Amino acid sequence: MTQYGMAIDVARCIGCMNCAVSCKQENNLPVDVWWNRVLTVGGDDIDTAGGDFPNNSLEYLPVSCQHCENPACVKVCPVGATYKDADTGIVRQDYDKCIGCRMCMAACPYTGVRSFNWEEPSYHIDVATGDADVPEHQKHTVEKCTLCYQRIAKGQEPACMELCIGRARFWGDLDDPESEVSKLIRSRSYKQLLPDEGTKPSVYYLV
Repeated sequence: MTQYGMAIDVARCIGCMNCAVSCKQENNLPVDVWWNRVLTVGGDDIDTAGGDFPNNSLEYLPVSCQHCENPACVKVCPVGATYKDADTGIVRQDYDKCIGCRMCMAACPYTGVRSFNWEEPSYHIDVATGDADVPEHQKHTVEKCTLCYQRIAKGQEPACMELCIGRARFWGDLDDPESEVSKLIRSRSYKQLLPDEGTKPSVYYLV
């Protein structure tokens, strides 16, 4: 069995947003669609610290689909458009099957990791960017992070890994005890998003 996942060292993340931008470019995402976001943990606005001087705090939290081992979204999709890939453990979306019911969005406990194309997707430029193997985006479909499935199929890493200037991201097979990501999770303290939901997310935040 293979279960691809990711570990993110929040102490190394500097909030540069390179992961979000590389994801958008690689996957030719439409205007206003972001599969990867970097949230500010601290003040009320982006890049602002919380607390009172001199005891301020600021941390960044990259958030995308958690590619759960027990994904709530898969259970509620009435047509099998949202499914867990048997070979990789990646939670994927079949645009051709999607009927736009958005049940997966309602079931997912991780707010904002999915988007819905209400209209025909539009782009900032007239030329498609990124990998030629990225499926064409469609109207009335749900979208989300795919862990760059098209890159993994060719033996490459997800795009967000390559442009992380803080080297805060680690990716690999969680079921392989000798993989770098598995070793990091065993050797470091970590947290997961909403563990009580029982979804078993495959993204670990090293602390």
